[in-house]
Amino acid sequence: MLAGAAGFLIFGTGAASAHVKWFCAFDVAGQPRGLEQVLCTDFELLTGLALVCLMAGCLMEGTPLGTALLNALDRVTAFARVNSGLIVRAVVGFFLVSLWNLGGIILTPELKTDVAWIPWLQLAMAAGLLWKRTLPFTAAGIVFLFGFAVWNYGVFHLADYPVFLGVAAFLALTALDRDLFGQRPIDVVRIAAAITLMWASVEKWAYPHWTDPLIAAKPAMTMGASPELFMQAAGIIEFTLAFALIWTPLVRRASAIILTAVFISAIFEFGKIDAIGHSGIIAVLIAIAADDARVPATRRDVILTPVYYASALMLFLGVYYFAHEALFGDGYRIGASMTGLPVI
Repeated sequence: MLAGAAGFLIFGTGAASAHVKWFCAFDVAGQPRGLEQVLCTDFELLTGLALVCLMAGCLMEGTPLGTALLNALDRVTAFARVNSGLIVRAVVGFFLVSLWNLGGIILTPELKTDVAWIPWLQLAMAAGLLWKRTLPFTAAGIVFLFGFAVWNYGVFHLADYPVFLGVAAFLALTALDRDLFGQRPIDVVRIAAAITLMWASVEKWAYPHWTDPLIAAKPAMTMGASPELFMQAAGIIEFTLAFALIWTPLVRRASAIILTAVFISAIFEFGKIDAIGHSGIIAVLIAIAADDARVPATRRDVILTPVYYASALMLFLGVYYFAHEALFGDGYRIGASMTGLPVI
């Protein structure tokens, strides 16, 4: 059922899968749509449908069919599982070399820079991926570039991209053969990917108009739905699939496969920039889909699904809107004008 619901997102690609900031004008400091508009009847109905899909996936996991599906996934993804670290290193290397070749980009297409040595740092970081002992150097470089982007573009903008920190942690922990507070490297980057995508889904609800130029250029992506309903559905499906990445084994592996299909399908619509920008998260999702760690799903997981899902939804909506108001609201602007602080 989760896969069926996600079909809307896969075949709708476009706004649902391309990062809108890479292709359309945007204003991070602009006023987001009010929560009273976001939390409408359609939003509630779509959220209810998403919960049904999640709970169905959890229920299936404890059945012979669910076990058979997990066993089949183990067989199909055996190569990716054995070589997951190598796959991530190779794709991140491609990503960094591509940034070096393009020049003037910190980490993602909209994060521009005129600093001449940044591309050469990216090339050196790519070289660091060739040997296990130099992976921490590349990891440190990713963290540095992330911090450099925060310095230039603000923490709210970079809240879109915690997956980069997850990739850095994955590389460093893999090199050192360690975990992080009991979390394996793949678990750390999986959580970072989930946070990234849940945050991005809130942006779809807060600023649906950012995607208007894409929908105008590619109206077929809405599959006959109104742009308003399409963006609500795209956000709900993305949030649900992202939440699924931190849920039970079958659910998260199915989610990773669906999201991989979504991002790859978007490449055919949006080309080279999308391929480069999403290459890292695609590699991470492949590694997640191949991860065979299992903790048996229980009835408790099914019962608690609505609680955790609703909590995550309220948390991300609340943090997004509170942070935006704190950073860009009238109170901050007044304080900034009095103290001379910049508006991030």
